[in-house]
Amino acid sequence: MQCLSKYRDTAPGTTEPLQEDENVKHEQRLRLSPRRDLALTCLVLLGACGHSPRRDSQPPASCQPWHSVRANGIDIEYETFGKEGNPPLLLIMGVSVQMVFWDEEFIEQLVQRGFRVIRFDNRDVGRSTHFRSAGVPSEALSSQGATSGRQPDVPYLLSDMAADAAGLLDALGIKAAHVVGLSMGGMIAQELAIRHPERVLSLTSLMSTTSDPSLPGPKPELLPLFRQEPARDREQAIEQSMRLFRAIASPGFPLDEAGLRKKLTLSYDRCYDPEGTIRQQAAIMASGSRKQALASVRAPTLVIHGKEDPVIPVEAGIDTARSIPGAELLVVEGLGHDLPREVWPQIVEAIAANAARAPASTSIRSE
Repeated sequence: MQCLSKYRDTAPGTTEPLQEDENVKHEQRLRLSPRRDLALTCLVLLGACGHSPRRDSQPPASCQPWHSVRANGIDIEYETFGKEGNPPLLLIMGVSVQMVFWDEEFIEQLVQRGFRVIRFDNRDVGRSTHFRSAGVPSEALSSQGATSGRQPDVPYLLSDMAADAAGLLDALGIKAAHVVGLSMGGMIAQELAIRHPERVLSLTSLMSTTSDPSLPGPKPELLPLFRQEPARDREQAIEQSMRLFRAIASPGFPLDEAGLRKKLTLSYDRCYDPEGTIRQQAAIMASGSRKQALASVRAPTLVIHGKEDPVIPVEAGIDTARSIPGAELLVVEGLGHDLPREVWPQIVEAIAANAARAPASTSIRSE
């Protein structure tokens, strides 16, 4: 692991040295058995980034694809920004979160750095294919494979979601891309770099983890927010999500409540499918740790993590950087488990700098 330029940010415009063996102060975190700790982290992500699950719900007609391609056997909803001939940069979102949470102003900053940016809905969210016929796996079955070595009885794994990303690149005629993943999207990006290394020009793992079960879990004070009754209607679902996002927001930066409410409302109206979120959660639990496999990653890698992340603690980001040869680590003071606009320039600059480390001779277009 290399700390980014041997420094970490402490406040906008300032830096202080960060030693590779720096002891990170462990705040009070949940300490459960490895399986339960991982499961609880997944539940936190489920609640914080989506809506309360209702197992009797069905995706409405609005979930149907509008602008999609057929890839890896499913329909994937996507959008592109920037010139087609520019180096492609693939953005992968977290559990239950639709592509609209990649803010278009953030994307525009990447476009201004010369990238062609691609965002998409993962399977089981938004307007990509939903696996409603698969039903809802139980927590016991989801964690079975990760702990026993047996094939888990779940609809799909994170490796399948990585194959979706590779299939999307195929459908767009892209041989390789710079890949940026946030939270579960970081896990998918890691799987892509492990299983399809030829597709990844550079890797940025943002607010994510190796899923090593020995890592600390979320802050315990978050738990009451994840025990709310299922939402009765659109307004209640949005309000519940607002409360959850406030709880995981960055303490060092203001929360754009109007922008957040707009994204949550748009997400609800594009497709409300809590069962899809549970299947994504099951994929995380069943896929287990990538810690050992990450040693094979050779793409230039940047790990970005918030020092104050209450959901996936900073120790997980440090562990990710230490697991990938040559990875650089950027720890942002005051950043929680969201992406406030105040950090966009810093993060865009870091992504661009990491992308610049990729071999210049690499072809990005399919033959």
